[in-house]
Amino acid sequence: ITKLTVDAVVNAANEKLLPGGGVCGAIFQAAGPQLEQACSQYGRCAPGQVVITPGFALPAKYIIHTVGPVWQGGEQGEAELLAACYKNAILLAAEKNCTSIAFPLISSGIFGYPPAKALEVAVTAIREALYDYDLKAILVFLDKRSFAYYEVKIHDWFVESGRFFVEIG
Repeated sequence: ITKLTVDAVVNAANEKLLPGGGVCGAIFQAAGPQLEQACSQYGRCAPGQVVITPGFALPAKYIIHTVGPVWQGGEQGEAELLAACYKNAILLAAEKNCTSIAFPLISSGIFGYPPAKALEVAVTAIREALYDYDLKAILVFLDKRSFAYYEVKIHDWFVESGRFFVEIG
């Protein structure tokens, strides 16, 4: 996700908007030290909400930071919060006149959201938001093995829209 030339990349952030591990750590490292300073101006970000910073050293113009929910069994509103991450990111990208946005699979790492459930929420939320905004959305998978696991399920969802893509790596 750090190498994509898009208008906005989405960072699966923590509430304190600090460098973390996984996708968050990779984005902070690739963007450079200015990102931590820019994030410190916001202080915090609540789950489901978004904040925006410049892309700094990334090829993306912007980084949209969103905090996904921590999985607590699925009965604590996790799906609604996760869907809000995607929808709010697309709304903010549209407000900034972005034409393309790249997402990781939010909350599916250290936040413990089961990847298959996270994928279903992601695809549904992105697809719904694209009805209202003219953006190209890219869902980025860590590697070919991760993508292969979901490829059959994803294929039918992606066929519906020419503005929804998958990237691997």
